[in-house]
Amino acid sequence: MSRPVSPFQVGDKVVYPHHGAAVITKKERREFSGTRTDFFVLQVAIDQLILRVPVARAAELGVRPVISRTAAGRVLATFRTEPEEAGANWSRWYKLLTEKITSGDIYQVAEVVRDLTFAQQTKGISPALKRMLSKARLILASELRFALDLSEEDAMKRLDKALPKVESDEEE
Repeated sequence: MSRPVSPFQVGDKVVYPHHGAAVITKKERREFSGTRTDFFVLQVAIDQLILRVPVARAAELGVRPVISRTAAGRVLATFRTEPEEAGANWSRWYKLLTEKITSGDIYQVAEVVRDLTFAQQTKGISPALKRMLSKARLILASELRFALDLSEEDAMKRLDKALPKVESDEEE
């Protein structure tokens, strides 16, 4: 049986949907259900989380390379586009936001941050949406951190600076 070929290798910075950016720290072989399988061990940038992803299924599970520096600029530009609001069907909006976060698409995660930040600044949001916003911000910042070669703190500052402020009584 031939070993699966993967576009990734140890040391690569990748993104795992719903958890954000990670580094492939090693490749290991484990026995699972009587079959020996190769796994990538991912150290997630936030939450100190370790994930094991089967090498053969990494791409299928949504693992992808971290965006480029240029793409990071385009992601931050998403914040300057018109936010989408909940409208009358709040539960459908919540479901849509959840799908965007779990998609693994950084542009969709940026849209969630934009939309929830706008909603929070204009109307206020529920505790569940505040948790969702916090999670989306962490996922976004973790990838910006690797794409722009920043510290975690500087990635958050860059994110905050790029977000438009809605308040009219700005205090600096």
